Amino acid sequence: MKPTPIKRNEHLKPISREHHQGLLLCWKIRTGLSLNIPIKRIKKYTDWFYQEHLLPHFELEEKHLFPILDEQHEMVTKAKAEHRRLKRLFEAKDELEKKISLIEEELESHIRFEERVLFNEIQSVATAEQLQHIDKVHQEEKFVENLSDPFWKK
Repeated sequence: MKPTPIKRNEHLKPISREHHQGLLLCWKIRTGLSLNIPIKRIKKYTDWFYQEHLLPHFELEEKHLFPILDEQHEMVTKAKAEHRRLKRLFEAKDELEKKISLIEEELESHIRFEERVLFNEIQSVATAEQLQHIDKVHQEEKFVENLSDPFWKK
């Protein structure tokens, strides 16, 4: 028996699509590691993704999505703690192979938590006005891949 797909609110779907790109990053890291790609090549890509996509995504969530719940809500404090942890991993300059591997694991876990738990809670309590505000502050842009070094392709 298949699990029932999550019915995502229309106003939150663009943010969920960004999560999909984050999951693809995890897959790219796993693929690169399995192919024994030099870690500096993977790090260069993860640095680009972090600056161009992940930091703006975290900012959007923290400024506009998480406040829909109380700032002290346990799910919000967990998500913010995970954001801080991921930032430290992405910004690390030492033990790159270990840190890249942790990024792959922790980012996937974080996205699954937000999609399966946190966003469901947010959409269950959000008012129509709060959800419409997300549309005003978040303009979805088509993801443009960085193909300067597609290390995940054979």
